[in-house]
Amino acid sequence: MQTIIKDSGHQTVITTFEMSPGTCQDLLDALTDAYEAFISRQPGFIAASLHVNDAQTRIANYSQWNRREDFQAMLRSDEMRKRNRKINELCRSFEPVMYEVAGTFG
Repeated sequence: MQTIIKDSGHQTVITTFEMSPGTCQDLLDALTDAYEAFISRQPGFIAASLHVNDAQTRIANYSQWNRREDFQAMLRSDEMRKRNRKINELCRSFEPVMYEVAGTFG
């Protein structure tokens, strides 16, 4: 379960994917499989969510990690490098960006 709290010490990563409606479901399937079979089992993983826009041209992925190094180690693994090559074929672009929570409301 994701908990968004300022000053939690966790690493937040937001990744945006841009694709065509024709590849949206394939990309969503690839991302879901990556989380279920590999990413969620990596050290430091806390939680993640996938969001699809109405036009099916963008997916936003929000994930939380205990430490920045945990996320980086997952990205550098042979398994994730292989998966990212496939993911890259399904979209125009994707970019993971690390953030710190600056505030929460509500």
